[in-house]
Amino acid sequence: MESETRQIIFPNVDNIFQAAERLRKVAIHTPLQPNLNLSERFEANILLKREDLQIVRSYKIRGAYNKMAQLPPASIAKGVVCASAGNHAQGVAYACRLMAIKGTIFMPTTTPNQKVKQVKMFGKEMIDVELVGDTFDDAFAASLKFCDEMGATFVHPFDDLQVIEGQGTVGLEIFKDADVRIDYLLLAIGGGGLASGVSTVFRQLSPHTRIIGVEPAGAPAMENAFEREEIVTLEKVDKFVDGAAVRRVGELTFEICRKNLEKVLLVPEGKVCSTILQLYNEEAIVAEPAGALTIAALDLIKDEIKGKNVVCLVSGGNNDITRTEEIKERSLLYEGLKHYFIIRFPQRAGALREFLTVLGPDDDITHFEYVKKTSREQGPALVGIELKNKEEFEPLLERMKQTRIPYEYINDRQDLFQFLV
Repeated sequence: MESETRQIIFPNVDNIFQAAERLRKVAIHTPLQPNLNLSERFEANILLKREDLQIVRSYKIRGAYNKMAQLPPASIAKGVVCASAGNHAQGVAYACRLMAIKGTIFMPTTTPNQKVKQVKMFGKEMIDVELVGDTFDDAFAASLKFCDEMGATFVHPFDDLQVIEGQGTVGLEIFKDADVRIDYLLLAIGGGGLASGVSTVFRQLSPHTRIIGVEPAGAPAMENAFEREEIVTLEKVDKFVDGAAVRRVGELTFEICRKNLEKVLLVPEGKVCSTILQLYNEEAIVAEPAGALTIAALDLIKDEIKGKNVVCLVSGGNNDITRTEEIKERSLLYEGLKHYFIIRFPQRAGALREFLTVLGPDDDITHFEYVKKTSREQGPALVGIELKNKEEFEPLLERMKQTRIPYEYINDRQDLFQFLV
């Protein structure tokens, strides 16, 4: 591993300019938009780079196409392969269609049907989708085996020089379109391909810009690597921010990011959910969890960005509508507006009516599961209560204590909470 690190060839801006030429008629030059609401909220000039408006609704087409456009004819004849359950699969599929290259895309069997259909829609007859195993690791292993057997070229989602240089074209567009000096640039990190490419551009063309990476708190692969000064493999990750939830960053991307980034911020998944809802309600922007990461991170640096010019890269907009209820629930929990209790009601008439008196005028019971055990003196119920503002929580607890009905608060009992809710 150490010998590979010493032999790393870093991307350069000249190659990224050449990648931009290759992508001129392939990828959309997405807008860099000033955002009034965010600018007022943070007392700064906030600009959003809208890669969610890309043809495949993420930046991934850039790296995939740039990689595939440089393959020799012999490799093209044997086709390309990738493993992905999301945006990378769509980028590779669309590149296969544009270049008439045969592609095989491995996805876990657990991939939602909507995502599988999207990949097939972008790739048309030029791709085959293989559903293998229950996890990404299963699909990844199968894709590598297929490459060995068929002699096909594997298109890595992030740890590849030409893929990184393709993603770097986002940085060229930001630099070209900005009519102000960019003080801060926030980039989402999954495996690190996007951050590596864009940061390479800015380190050379705008060295004064402070470049900050952003990861979900439940998948801090790059942050842990920075802290330990070596790549780590996370034992487990929260998969909610699926576009950025990786267990291990790339060898190449780690070296580039630790050279170019000032730091990596970790954003709680609940905060990401609140940001997704805020963007939709206030801006009509449909951002996927990874796409909302950089905007969610603004709260973490709000004091230092006042009066500054700040660019947030919205990396993608492939959000599954079936996740809306989960997004709302996670947001409410994070904001302190949703609380769950196990309440042991006395087995007597009027016990539930008595409990209802503890609720405030704006409190709402949104979940109630009651299992009556006639052989016991108390019957447990799982109760979810939604508040109008988080300041009402302590008064609610005080009123519950006064009723003398036994209860257990489970929001902070993650093992029990995940089992019951």
